[in-house]
Formats: sequence, C-alpha cells, structure tokens
Amino acid sequence: MSHRWPGPALVIAALVLASGATACRRAAPEVRVGSKKFTESVVLGEIVTQLLRSTGTRAGHRAQLGGTQVLWHALQAREIDLYPEYTGTIREDILRTGAGGDDESLRRALAAQGVGMSGVLGFDDSYALGMKETDAARLGVMRLSDLRGLPSLRLAFSEEFLHRRDGWTALRDRYGLPQTDVKSLDHDLAYRALAAGDIDVIDLYTTDAEIPYYKLRVLEDELGHFPRYRAVLLYRLDLPERAPSALASLAVLEGRISAGEMQRLNARAKIDRVPEPEVAAGFLASALGMEGGTGGEGRARRIGRYLAEHLALVAASLSAAILVAVPLGIAAARRKRLGAVLLAVAGVVQTVPSLALLVLLIPLLGIGTLPAIAALFLYSILPIVRNTVTGLNAIPAPLLESADVLGLSAWARLLKIELPLASPSILAGIQTSAVINVGTATLGALIGAGGLGQPILTGIRLDDLSLILEGAVPAALLALLAQAAFAVAGRWIVPRGLRLRRDA
Repeated sequence: MSHRWPGPALVIAALVLASGATACRRAAPEVRVGSKKFTESVVLGEIVTQLLRSTGTRAGHRAQLGGTQVLWHALQAREIDLYPEYTGTIREDILRTGAGGDDESLRRALAAQGVGMSGVLGFDDSYALGMKETDAARLGVMRLSDLRGLPSLRLAFSEEFLHRRDGWTALRDRYGLPQTDVKSLDHDLAYRALAAGDIDVIDLYTTDAEIPYYKLRVLEDELGHFPRYRAVLLYRLDLPERAPSALASLAVLEGRISAGEMQRLNARAKIDRVPEPEVAAGFLASALGMEGGTGGEGRARRIGRYLAEHLALVAASLSAAILVAVPLGIAAARRKRLGAVLLAVAGVVQTVPSLALLVLLIPLLGIGTLPAIAALFLYSILPIVRNTVTGLNAIPAPLLESADVLGLSAWARLLKIELPLASPSILAGIQTSAVINVGTATLGALIGAGGLGQPILTGIRLDDLSLILEGAVPAALLALLAQAAFAVAGRWIVPRGLRLRRDA
C-alpha cells in the first residue's frame, strides 16, 4: 500500500513561516496609540497619531480595539501607550469613585496605577437619551422624567451603557422609569433602528453626528444624573522616558477641539464617509497649521494587507492545532477514558462564544495577534481530535492483527498502517478546522489582530456596504479556497487504494 504522509518538517516549516509573518506585524512602533470602536475615538486616535508623526515621533494607531475595559487593560499591560478617554468614564467605569472629586483627584488616583492624564482637549461628550424629534413632539417628551408615563416605549442601549455604573440601571432607578422592553444593540446600529422605527429611545453621545442628521431630540437630564465627560488622553507614566517629545507635542491639543468641531469631524467620517486619516489631517491643517499624513493606501493594497494578516492568523493557529491535536487524538484512541476526558474538554471550549474567549484571553496574553491565534488554536482542536479518534477506531481489527503477526512495532504500525488508513478522517477534521478558523478570525480585529474583520467592523460602524464587502467577500472566498485546497491535498496525502475505494 503506497502512500505519502506529510512529514513533521512540512508542518514545522508552515508554522515558522506563519510565525514570521505574525512577528513582523507585532513589531510595535515606539508610541502605540489606541482607540475604541466608535468613530469619535478613532478620529481622536488618528489626530494624536498624525500629530506625533509630524513632530518626528514614530507612532502607530491600533484602531477600534473595543470598549473601555479592553483599552484600559491594554494600557496597563503595555500593549498601548495612550488612548483618548473621558473623565466621566474614568470616574465611573475605571476608578469607580462615583461622581465626586475634581480632575486633580483623578490624576492622583490614576498615577497610583502608573497612568497619567492630559489636560482637557476642549469638549464635553456626555451620555444622553434621545428620540426622533417627530415622536418626541407627538408624545410630549422633552425631559427624561417625561418617560415615566410611557411604559410601552421600546428602548435599545449599547452593551457598555447597560452595564456601567451611571448607565441604564442607575438612570432607571434615579428617574423611576417603568420601561421593561430594553434591548442591547450596537451604538451605530441603534441609530439606524431608531430611524427605521424599530425602537423608540436610544443612548447618545452628545457630539454624535447622527443627532442633527436623523433630527433627534436629546432629552434633558434635569436631575443631573450623568457626570461630565470631558475628553482627555490617558498615557503611561513611563512614556516620556521612551518618547521624550511625545507629551510636549500632544499638549497643543488641549483646549483646541470644541464640541461643535468634534461633531463636525464625526460628521465628515460618518455622514460624508471621509476616511478617518483624512479627517484628522484636515483638522491638523486647519486648526493647528500642521501637515498630517493620510497614508494614501489604495483599496487593492489595503485588501492585500488585510488578507496577509488573516492568512497569518489562520496558518499559525491551524499549524499549531495540527501538531497538538493529532497526537491528542492518537492518545484518546488508545485510552478510552482519557479520550472521553479530552473530547469533553475540547467540546466545552468549542461552546464558549468566540468573542467571550477573546476577551478572556486579553488579561493573559494582551491584545493583538497572540490572543487571536490562541483562541483560534483552541477552536481548532475539537474537529481534529474527534476525527483522528474516529478514523483510528474505524480501522478493521483484522488489519491490525495482521500488522502484529508481521512483527511490526507499535510505532511502525502507527506510521505505516493506522495513520494512512485514518488519513481521510483526519484530513476532514483539519479541513473543518480550517474553514472554522477563516470565519472566526474576522473577530480578531476587535482586539487589534487585524485581518479581514477590520473592514467589516469599520463598514458596520460607518454603515458602508463597500467596506463590509471588502472583508466579507475575501473571507468567504478564502474559506472556499481552504476547502478546495484540502480536497486537492487529499489526493497525495490519502493512500491511493483508499481514494479508489472512496471514488467507487
């Protein structure tokens, strides 16, 4: 029975190549700027990054990483050096000190954790609730207290607003609001749902460009529930040691961005669909007389970069999974009790939502490619282990007895008889893992791993179908290509006799 089984060198070579591509991406610039996954934060992050570059500081922008806790943990773990934040969020969601205290008390509390806070950038972007102007006028709603008499209103809030200290629960108790139909909805999608009439009330940021665009009424917070959210920059206190001119160059932003200007910048990005780097460059030129760099990356080059990042994630995680899962499958087939435990553990990991697993790995591995590869690796284990066990257990006993009669050692029987006979099942498991990896890897963009999820997230945020398709179409084609590639690989991995039997 002639066959060709891939040697360890081939797998190791693939892993080394993928790891090399990943290492190139992880070569962090001197100053790493982070931003949250909403437009204003991305614009501010881009302004800061271009301002640093204009003064000769090497800087890179890790855009739309997630919510407050993701950015805060990334800052503490030295994954980023600074990012835009708001005093109300620092007080309520990071330090959890309540509404009291001034900015100097915040600075002292942050300094105790190795973090500094800049001066105020100039504008206040507070939370608020909003409705369509026509609905508010029809129902006579001007203030938050007016919602008390309308228990049937449909409310939709961002996940962060639902769970923050000054969010929905505290607001409901403060005003005695009776609404129970409350959904969790992405902030950007909520505006579209409100405009379509699917919901009645959403949470707003007061500098959102959508407020005038959709003709919304911002409900008055007459009890002063929401604290002030003045925009600042949080940075690591050791930043001046590594980039002495960084803080001095950023000081020119203090007091230079008004609420109206910030809303205009948001509108250029979200309504006019001007790329954030271009929006930032325009602000630096008009307000500060500085020349920012927009990058000028074309669509083809951008898609190629995303595709290379995506392939690196999939190749590294799948190669590692093959090296680990096939031996685990062999061990599980040999020892039934061990096999039951291994399959149970792998099955539990498979049931954990992918986004939750990524977030759980951040405290251990930080942000970027490493936690994304680790999560993809864990998701790849079960199909390969299960199919390896199935393939080995399906080998007819007389064939194994014949190998023993011929005097083959256990290793020789495994390499010459068992693995070749089980190769169709093992290959099918690897193929399944590869297709799962290609799709799941798009979520890596949420933690700064890049890949084809980056344009998808940006397209959702900006309501830009062309950007969504930039990531979705190549990802779908890549999944089909992976499936076809393994089908072709089976023609030289699976022994010829088994291929003939299967074809017949």
